[in-house]
Amino acid sequence: MPTADPAHHTRPARTARAVRTAGPARPARARRAVRTATAVAAALGVLALSACGAAETGKSQRAGTTDRTVVLTVPSWVGAQANTAVAEYLLENELGYDVKTQQLGGILAWDALSRGDIDAVLEDWGHPEEEKRYVEEKKTVARGGDLGVTGHIGWYVPKYFADAHPDVTDWKNLDEYAEELATAESGGKGQILEGSPDYVTHDEAIIRNLGLDLKPTYAGSEAAQITAIRKYAEEKKPFLTYWWTPQWLNEQVDLVEVKLPPHEEGCDADPEEVACGYPRTPLRKFLNADFAKNGGEAAEFLKNFTWTTEQQNEVAQMIADRKLTPEAAAEKWVRANEATWRTWLPG
Repeated sequence: MPTADPAHHTRPARTARAVRTAGPARPARARRAVRTATAVAAALGVLALSACGAAETGKSQRAGTTDRTVVLTVPSWVGAQANTAVAEYLLENELGYDVKTQQLGGILAWDALSRGDIDAVLEDWGHPEEEKRYVEEKKTVARGGDLGVTGHIGWYVPKYFADAHPDVTDWKNLDEYAEELATAESGGKGQILEGSPDYVTHDEAIIRNLGLDLKPTYAGSEAAQITAIRKYAEEKKPFLTYWWTPQWLNEQVDLVEVKLPPHEEGCDADPEEVACGYPRTPLRKFLNADFAKNGGEAAEFLKNFTWTTEQQNEVAQMIADRKLTPEAAAEKWVRANEATWRTWLPG
């Protein structure tokens, strides 16, 4: 979800600059969203974690941590929360580490990862500028391998609406349904429902550059977006929404993707000129460079951590839909899937 990073997102992460989230979180070269007061406060909090005047060497001095402490980020979308919950449970109960977590959006997480304020990001939807800066140039962040899940952001309508109006699944015909998609918040234009303003999104540019009679309106969070989607679906109302896979809600609400102009390499290079759809993004992990080299069993475990979309959705649904705590959901999944997680443990 969406990097809320989605945010992407639901993948698909997305923070200060549209992430991903998701949640998800997400696609390469996402435009920068307006920084909110929350994002500013979060940024100040991250800065406070760093030792004053400490050089950026890839590992900061973190108060209250030891060599047996691992700090993981928790993105705002539930799929990524599922990753962190399972990793935390196994690090503590199988490997004897003390795990601390901190909720950060995509860009802030990269900055904190570079400084060593956090040790790992377990679901990144694609931040090429940060990857170039921190992995290739500064070498303060290391690639941690694929998560095993492929994320995708797109525009979706409910299947009952697509069944009644098959041509709505082609972006060229969306304006014909603008009146039906309009809401009080969309100012007479067709509404496209968004999640958090922090998620990776090109939607404003896509709408402008394709000349569509649409307006994005923001639910504010993944949870609020899910509530709105469910309400529309229960009432069988037409709606258009920014959405992503993997996302557990897709098992409950049948959505059909609207075909945007196909994504091609470089079509989103200029955030203001995007007129294409979103790519399919293999979600990846990143580790603080010093931790990747010297983090022992914890670093090896996190590099080995890979699972399927179905497994992630299973834990995410327990958290978001069945209202289990992340810890309880992780424990339940771990007890039922030993054959999978045993392969992640250091040999």
